[in-house]
This record gives sequence, structure tokens and C-alpha cells, in this order.
Amino acid sequence: MAKIDKEAARQNVVAALNKARSMELQAISQYMNQHYNLDDRDYGELAANIKLIAIDEMRHAEMFAERIKELGGEPTTDLADKVNRGQKIEAIFPFDSALEDDTVFTYNQFLNVCRENGDSVSFKLFEGIINEEQAHYNYFSNVDDHIKTLGQAYLARIAGTPSSTGGFSKGFTVGGGA
Repeated sequence: MAKIDKEAARQNVVAALNKARSMELQAISQYMNQHYNLDDRDYGELAANIKLIAIDEMRHAEMFAERIKELGGEPTTDLADKVNRGQKIEAIFPFDSALEDDTVFTYNQFLNVCRENGDSVSFKLFEGIINEEQAHYNYFSNVDDHIKTLGQAYLARIAGTPSSTGGFSKGFTVGGGA
């Protein structure tokens, strides 16, 4: 049996975790920008749910950072991509669906990196987060379908709804939105 270079294996996993963290940081910024814009446009229910999803992404980013630190790495603070600002409501939900779909696909690849490098703890971390990202994808895709199918009637029903998520929210998936 070939000897495994544990340091190289650890670095491979840290690199995957840091890439995932940068994706989470970008999603946080993207979703908070959308939350503010939807709230300004008086689509409170949509704004509140996107805020809760951003909080989930914050939790994910911290979970990745903690695991990176456990492995002796330094958590990145870089965003994976730029924030797409000023989106029209009809563009937000297909954009976010694609972002979450890409995240699920990429995290499944990272899950394989963890398996191949003998890190079951990071593997399980990705496994749990993938389930939450799938719930985010389902939400964004459903809203996108409603907007495409029902159009202004759907948006009129949501206009004027409250955006308050209360005190300290646990997020979308932990708080029961999924």
C-alpha cells in the first residue's frame, strides 16, 4: 500500500474548504444586496426569506472557517465572485437558482476531494451543507416558477408584506423556512 502524504491531503481539503468559504461569502453579499433592494421595493416576504438564506450562508461560512482552522489553515475572506447589483425582481430568482445549483454541484465535487484525501469530518460537513443549499435552490426555483407562471398577480400578492424577521434569526433552513 502506498504511503499517503498527510500534509498534501490536508492542504487539498483546506483548499476545497476555502473555495467553498469564498462561495459562501459571495452568496452572503449577493443575497443581502437583494434583500435590501426587495425590501426597498416593498416585497417584504421575499426580502425576509432572502435575508434568512443569507444568514444560513453566514453560518456555512463560519462552519467552513472553523474546520479550516482545525486543519491548521487560514480561512479566506475573499469573495468567489462580484456581487450582481441592481437586479430586476424577474432576474433575481433565476440568478439565485443558478447560483445554488452551481453550489450543490461544486460542493459534491469538494465532498469527493474530502473522501479521496481521507477527511470524513469535512466530508460530513459538506454533506450537511449540501442539503441546506438544495433547500435554498428549491425555494429560489419555486419563486422563479411562480413569477414566470403568475407574473404580476403573484408579485402583487406579495407587495406590502412585512420584511421583519424579528430579533435574532436562526436562518432559513434552521428557522423552518425550508
